[in-house]
Amino acid sequence: METVATGLNRPWSVAFLPDDKLLVSERPGRLRVVDVNGAISAPVTGLPDIKNGALGGLLDVVLDPGFAGNGLVYFSYLEPRGALSGVAVARGRLDWQGATPGLSDVITIFRAEPAMENEANLGSRLMFGRDGMLYVALGDRFARDQAQSLASHLGKIIRITPEGGVPPDNPFVGVKGALPEIYAIGMRNPEGLAMDAAGRLWEVENGPKGGDEVNPVRKGANYGWPVITYGRDYDDKPIGAGTAHAGMEQPVYYWDPSIAPSGAAVYDGALFPDWNGDLFVAALKGQHLSRLVIRGGKVLAEEEMLGELKARIRDVREGPDGALYVLTDEENGRIVKVTPSLLVSRMGQPVLK
Repeated sequence: METVATGLNRPWSVAFLPDDKLLVSERPGRLRVVDVNGAISAPVTGLPDIKNGALGGLLDVVLDPGFAGNGLVYFSYLEPRGALSGVAVARGRLDWQGATPGLSDVITIFRAEPAMENEANLGSRLMFGRDGMLYVALGDRFARDQAQSLASHLGKIIRITPEGGVPPDNPFVGVKGALPEIYAIGMRNPEGLAMDAAGRLWEVENGPKGGDEVNPVRKGANYGWPVITYGRDYDDKPIGAGTAHAGMEQPVYYWDPSIAPSGAAVYDGALFPDWNGDLFVAALKGQHLSRLVIRGGKVLAEEEMLGELKARIRDVREGPDGALYVLTDEENGRIVKVTPSLLVSRMGQPVLK
């Protein structure tokens, strides 16, 4: 493991710029450009008003698939709405090569409804699909009834165009009372989205007390929360109808006790050929990186890695160099680069479960 940079305040997400620089979001409401020598830029200018609290702030950041030509960056954040707040998605044009990086032409393209008072269970990961659409993972904001309601964005996977419009083939377009941006329902707090080589979208979410889940996202599918779950409430009482219900999807994998999963990535690089197709999940409470061996859409084994960091891991991404990059969730947060050199001698066999 090589520490690329330190001194980041609660880093939440990282994206890779074309010139070997990294674009990192800090939850208190700042974007930074980090170079390969660990130098951290001044905060990127031009961000909208962000509500910064114990859990909310600036969250995910992704580059437009055509970034090399258009310079567009997309980011999610907690937007103040009077006494309430809501997750919003904005985009802007990034100039990162000057002394002070900045965003211009910033517009908010999506606002999750309804707004809420609390800052919990925001979800908020972003992922561009092979179809060119932007997928947005949204938590239930501790309002469980919202996850099954088609009149709410909360507890859902949203699918929008890069401009924020509604794709006409979304599953609930034309359904009376349904918000047309909804793509899949029944999530609790999805903090991880990842795309595999076949174009399949994977979602990773926090359960309550136990029941963290991994799900392949299907158009129009219902993933059950809060009707079904493998977790229990914080007072140890059961939730909903149990672990199964007609018309609701089963997770392909779950954790009990919880590891508090966050960012996720499917590996597809050259440095670790044995890992191709495996899903990596950052664990906050678990303080490790989980490698899930996936074959044929099923999880065959799990390996826990990087426990020696002794830190909450917020995000994991595959870099353009094939290395894995992880972010530690600390006030003095780190970017850590993982390459094969130190792993070969210590890596054991994954644990079958």
